[in-house]
Amino acid sequence: MNNIGVLGTGTWGTALGVLLQQSGHQVTLWSKLPHEIEQLSKVRRHPNLPGMTLDDSIVLTPVIENAIRDMDIVVFAVPSPFLRATAREAAPYLSDGQIIVDVAKGIEADTLFTMTEIIEDEIKNPRIKTVALSGPTHAEEVALNLPTAIVSACEDMACAERVQDVFSSDTLRVYTNEDKRGVELCGAMKNIIALAAGISTGLGYGDNAKAAIITRGIVEITRLGRAMGCHEQTFWGLTGIGDLIVTATSQHSRNNRCGTWIGQGMKPEEAIEKVGMVVEGVHALPAAMRLGQKYGIEMPIAEAVNAVVNGHADPKETVLSLMRRDKKAEQTL
Repeated sequence: MNNIGVLGTGTWGTALGVLLQQSGHQVTLWSKLPHEIEQLSKVRRHPNLPGMTLDDSIVLTPVIENAIRDMDIVVFAVPSPFLRATAREAAPYLSDGQIIVDVAKGIEADTLFTMTEIIEDEIKNPRIKTVALSGPTHAEEVALNLPTAIVSACEDMACAERVQDVFSSDTLRVYTNEDKRGVELCGAMKNIIALAAGISTGLGYGDNAKAAIITRGIVEITRLGRAMGCHEQTFWGLTGIGDLIVTATSQHSRNNRCGTWIGQGMKPEEAIEKVGMVVEGVHALPAAMRLGQKYGIEMPIAEAVNAVVNGHADPKETVLSLMRRDKKAEQTL
């Protein structure tokens, strides 16, 4: 049995906490918002995860120290915009030998840091290892114990394998990968392509268009990843094409829903507000644009989404501009 603290009581953090408790670990869930802890303690259910119950053995706390001290593993499950502040708050209570598992997906716009790089920048302790846990894992399905596969990524393979052992269950199959940067890049960029897929749906386009967006989208992500020194095979795996497929097609995808409403004519800010939760693809756009410029990488789909979301370009006209681009060979990355 391991003692595991989970920072964040959103759908993903809560679903992981329940899964880990069901696997025999002692779990503590933390939220910065006392009213969230009070409500979860009272009803032992998450409002956005119907059908899932929190066992009485799961500890709920609004005190971050209680979810960090004496824990073997600390899971960071807060949305990317709040990750740095949470890491800064957590840093004084972390100690040598602990493992941090990050499940947030994004890239910081100012620094171009991945999520684990943000955590490492704040805690400044090389004796604490960070692992990116990522893949096609909608919390709504994990909460119902539906079969799911995910990737534990760390340069230290022994650490990645330790997380693999702890998180593996009859319903969660965990693979390992040494290419942590590639895994995290996939997790951030796929949300942007999912926005594009949603916009396409909202415009009334069909499965052909969505398939093209997904396929050419992974080409864009791979092109950028190669320039950043990532392993190409990562992009054809669970955290690349796998996560992109589910995020661009699933009813559970916030990015897909947000894009659909934008395609139907809703203003981006209105669509984001209607989702009611953080739309990670929107937050990833500034960093994606900067990365493309930094590495000289052409990313027409990502650039088109940025034009619609941040430049208020007309979605239909933007699609036409994509279709009228210069003719090219498919094999060229």
